[in-house]
Amino acid sequence: MSKTTNKFGPEVRERAVRMLLEQEREYSSRWAAAGSIAGKIGCSVHTLMDWVKRTDVEAGRSAGVPLEVSERLKALERENRELRQANEILRKASAYFAAAELDRRSKT
Repeated sequence: MSKTTNKFGPEVRERAVRMLLEQEREYSSRWAAAGSIAGKIGCSVHTLMDWVKRTDVEAGRSAGVPLEVSERLKALERENRELRQANEILRKASAYFAAAELDRRSKT
């Protein structure tokens, strides 16, 4: 989950991207169109351009990793990190108990 607050819901984002893609021909550049539409929605131009880039990646129109793949990769990396930590704990516990067993045997 994102650490930042999402001020705009998915419907607003989709509508803003759709507006930009439909109206960008009426402006001199995509950036100019984004400036106009972002002002109407109340977000920054950078935010709107990020939404458009993400939409292009998801649709396969530009290179990048789709959100679903990115989220799956993060989950697998988190799981891998947790498993490594668990293995390290088990390795240390095993060494501790092995040493304790050897110590106990030498005393008897």
